[in-house]
This record gives sequence, C-alpha cells and structure tokens, in this order.
Amino acid sequence: MNPGIVATTLLLSAAVALPTPAAKARGTAMQARAQAAPATDTPTNGPADRAAPRTDQNSMTAHAQLLEKAKHGRIDVYFEGDSIVRRWGALDYSELLANWRANFFGWNAANFGWGADRTQNILWRLDNGELDGISPKVIVLLAGTNNVGTQPRDEQTVAEIARGIKAIIDICQQKASHATIILTAIFPRNDNMAVTPTINRINERLAGFADGTRVRFLTINDRLADSEGKLFDGVLNERDKLHPTIKGYQIWADALKPIFRELLGPPGTTDLAPPPTGDPSAARRLQ
Repeated sequence: MNPGIVATTLLLSAAVALPTPAAKARGTAMQARAQAAPATDTPTNGPADRAAPRTDQNSMTAHAQLLEKAKHGRIDVYFEGDSIVRRWGALDYSELLANWRANFFGWNAANFGWGADRTQNILWRLDNGELDGISPKVIVLLAGTNNVGTQPRDEQTVAEIARGIKAIIDICQQKASHATIILTAIFPRNDNMAVTPTINRINERLAGFADGTRVRFLTINDRLADSEGKLFDGVLNERDKLHPTIKGYQIWADALKPIFRELLGPPGTTDLAPPPTGDPSAARRLQ
C-alpha cells in the first residue's frame, strides 16, 4: 500500500479521537490562525516540481475525504488546484457552490482543490491516490499563485514554478491518459501589484505547454484585469484581491462551458458526480 495513504489513514484515525482540553485549546488557536491567515500562506517549502505533503491535521483530513470522494459517483470533469478552485464547489461557500451547480450540473464535475496548496502539494495529493481509479474526460487545472506569493520572483523561480505545473500535467496524463487538460492561466492578483510581471512570465511559459488537443491553455485574465494587471471592479474579493467573486467565477465558467460542450456534448438532465466536500475545520466550527 502507498505509504502516503497509510499515513493519511493513521492521521485521520487520530483526528476522530476525543481531544484533551489542551488539544482543544491548540485546535481553537490553529483555527483562528487559519481564518486570519492570507490564502497565500504556504507552510510547505521545497522545489515546486517535487511532491511534498501538507502535514497539518486539517489538510490530511481533507486528503482522506478527497480519497473517499474519488471512489464514488461518476466524474467526467475533474477540477484540480488550490483555494481558488476549492471554494467554487465547496460546502462551506454556499453561494459559490450554487453558482458551480448552476453552471456545471449535468457534466458530472467534481472539485478536488485544496486551499493554500502549492504545486508540490498538489503533486503529492495526485501521487497519493486522489486521481486513482478515475477516468475523467476533462481535467481543469489552476495552480501556482501560492508559489508566487506576494513578492516578485526572479527568473529562476519563475522557471521552477512553471516546472511544477508541468509536473502536475505530466502526472495527470499518466493517471488519466484519455483526458483533455484545460490549463488555466494564473489569475491576476492585486494584494501586491508588483507580482504582476511574475505572473505574466509564468503564464507565458504555461502557454507553451499546450498542444491544442491533449492540453489546452485557457486565459481569462483580460476579462479580470486591464493590461497593467489592475483588477476590474467586482471580479475578485475586495478583501484579499485574490479569490474570485461570483462575478469572477462566472467569467471563468463562461469560458469553460463552450469547451465542455465541444468535448462532452450538452449537459445531461441528471448529475452523477460525488457529493461536494468542504473544509473539515469549517465543518467542525459548525458543530
């Protein structure tokens, strides 16, 4: 058995044990820090193209849930990425989930994004079972903004981040050889405008990965921001200037749906995708 999955199972078993008062206090503090931290908080360092796990309990619990999700239903469209992907189809973002369903119902779309992931963390999740046993026809990938962070990057780092995204493409093609990958350009962000050139240089490299058939490059950035990278009103969250609003997600959906129709035909009248998941810590806060 894959040692990563064994470790996940052990961590998940530990997670359901009755916590001590000290553990409760630590958990409350961790949740508070997670809520306050920016979406670009990236606890795992290391090369962008080398798989690395997120070892915090919440991420490992989420991984276990996504492993279980992969075993159920029918998945024709597989979304992969970080929190920008995750929030769209998540139980803890009900308005965004409603938008997801309004756009993708009938195409059997399932969301496997996880918040704050860098490319190396996505690689680890894919390498440890989250795409195993699934034969999606389409994979939508958006990743890399957490590797960029809030500071400009040199050309060496730009190349490394691009290699990380290429490594994700490679493992997706290994595990789902018949899928068309829709590689989405990293979105503009205005938490620090100085990172705009970095994002542009990475996206230029990503465009070169597309062959027009197995890998298609999709950018909606000219609909999110002007030529200088300044966001248009209302498309990204005003608080963090990073995550899309419903308006921003709808722009993305409007770009994806013609491709889905081309590759999959019109949406069906029923949907067989597995039920949506969410942030395990959010579920605990609601209890």
